Amino acid sequence: MDLPDLDSVNTMTTDSLLAWLHHLCFLGMAAALAMQWALLAPSRPGLPLAMLGRTDAWYGGLAGLLLVIGIARVVWGAKGPDFYLASPLFWAKMGLFAAVGAVSVLPTLHYLRWRRQAGKTKGFQPNEPEVAKVRIAIQVQALGWLALPLLAAAMARGLDQ
Repeated sequence: MDLPDLDSVNTMTTDSLLAWLHHLCFLGMAAALAMQWALLAPSRPGLPLAMLGRTDAWYGGLAGLLLVIGIARVVWGAKGPDFYLASPLFWAKMGLFAAVGAVSVLPTLHYLRWRRQAGKTKGFQPNEPEVAKVRIAIQVQALGWLALPLLAAAMARGLDQ
């Protein structure tokens, strides 16, 4: 039986660690998005604006970390940059990630404005049409998040080759 060479073992270890971190960030983002959805429920008597802001900050921070780890996977992962950069599914995944990120700006801007207004007006709560608009943006993000793992699984299996 041949033993694997040390470079191969290091590459697989690095690739596995990066994949694990990538998935953890993705799951954390899904949890933060679900939490925002729950915090914006129409049945809530008052929106916890500070908690919405913190949850959104976690979501954005995890998105940045996900991107950095994703770049590391392209550069140092087992499949190498050529695999990713030549894949139309990879670019579709990147485009979808950017689109979800663009949609995520709407809730962030609302949360910031709401918190500023709450600082000026005691007991401030946003009106229902604004909350409904933010909930729609969260739904659109969630749909994008559902498609990302599908693109990733198809790409990992070489379905675009």
